[in-house]
Amino acid sequence: MQKIPYKIYLDEQEMPKAWYNLRADMKNKPAPLLNPETCQPMKAEELEGVFCKELVQQELDNDTKFFPIPEEILDFYKMYRPSPLVRAYCLEKKLGTPAKIYYKFEGNNTSGSHKLNSSIAQAYYAKKQGLKGVTTETGAGQWGTALSMACSYFDLDCKVYMVKVSYEQKPFRREVMRTYGATVTPSPSDTTNVGRQILKEHPGTTGSLGCAISEAVEAAVSSDGYRYVLGSVLNQVLLHQSVIGLETKAALDKYNITPDIIIGCAGGGSNLGGLIAPFMGEKLRGEKDYRIIAVEPASCPSLTRGKFAYDFCDTGKVCPLAKMYTLGCDFIPSANHAGGLRYHGMSSILSQLYDDGYMEAISVEQTKVFEAAEMFARVEGILPAPESSHAIRAAIDEALKCKETGEEKTIVFGLTGTGYFDMVAYEKYHDGKMDDYIPTDEELEKGFEKLPKID
Repeated sequence: MQKIPYKIYLDEQEMPKAWYNLRADMKNKPAPLLNPETCQPMKAEELEGVFCKELVQQELDNDTKFFPIPEEILDFYKMYRPSPLVRAYCLEKKLGTPAKIYYKFEGNNTSGSHKLNSSIAQAYYAKKQGLKGVTTETGAGQWGTALSMACSYFDLDCKVYMVKVSYEQKPFRREVMRTYGATVTPSPSDTTNVGRQILKEHPGTTGSLGCAISEAVEAAVSSDGYRYVLGSVLNQVLLHQSVIGLETKAALDKYNITPDIIIGCAGGGSNLGGLIAPFMGEKLRGEKDYRIIAVEPASCPSLTRGKFAYDFCDTGKVCPLAKMYTLGCDFIPSANHAGGLRYHGMSSILSQLYDDGYMEAISVEQTKVFEAAEMFARVEGILPAPESSHAIRAAIDEALKCKETGEEKTIVFGLTGTGYFDMVAYEKYHDGKMDDYIPTDEELEKGFEKLPKID
């Protein structure tokens, strides 16, 4: 019987040379972005005032299956890609499960996460367009760190609006961004009109990704030579992140391994969408079937408790309307330590796939997530990010079900990044000061009542 190595590596020649556009295989395409003033589909020329021109083309293209990766981006990828697919032998032994567990580790770069896959692409297109710089938001800080690295590489200015609770909890994360030349502002702030308005309406707020997006967009459109870039949610981001899934599938195929269950944490959708892309493509084409599970925090349950409707992508209501599973753009979650999952909505691609029944979604409480994170760190030797640990929790639970039934299922999950800047959260867990806030139905209903009325 062939022994599967702890780490499955692809060589440089096996690394993907093109991004895979999952939308090309979707029968029900994600609904178009709408102009908030006219409620008509956004045209390319309208979006180009906010986003880079070539990224707009990627955003709107539902039919081109593969986009060649430019050579300059491939050269950058080679510094940390292909990333390893790891067999979690020690975790399997700890659980006493017959299940085979694999994780795709995306934390083997300075940003500590998968976010670098898209940030370098977006910075490349901004540089190619001749821009001075870009603006963005960041939750936990991985995206802001990744973008600061990419902008430094292409000599672009980088302005980051960081969710205030993360800014305060993760001072070293913001210092990494500053090391790479970025300007980091806690959001909501008094540096933008929309920030001042949010502070007026929600005094003392700890912020949200929706707030930070509004500020970053305003900063971009009010500054000559700047465009806004986003680390999740958008179609273009899931396109770039498809390298995760393409590499994962290639590594599994190398040893004739077919997964039964594929699991990813879900905030805005970048990691999950990237990981599942080629597998979901096979499922959509009727070639194979997989059980695909999205895992989100119980404190911000957009898929499991949200509404599938058009909503603003940001709290300040300056961005286009997107049809997605949403809690309402005014929803501000509790100060959850999984900062990268604190978004009120979900990718339109993933929302459509979920609504069509191609994938499942579950929500998990924070203390259970950190319980799983600690177990994983002790037996697998990697301190996982809180976001990634949502997937770990679900993978452990599925493996324990296999222990009960005796089924030898193969489980693959995405380990999106490391948690070395999340020690305040780990400290609260160890000191017993972490709680499991879950919004009530009444609280969520307030957000649903304010959803735009779109025919």
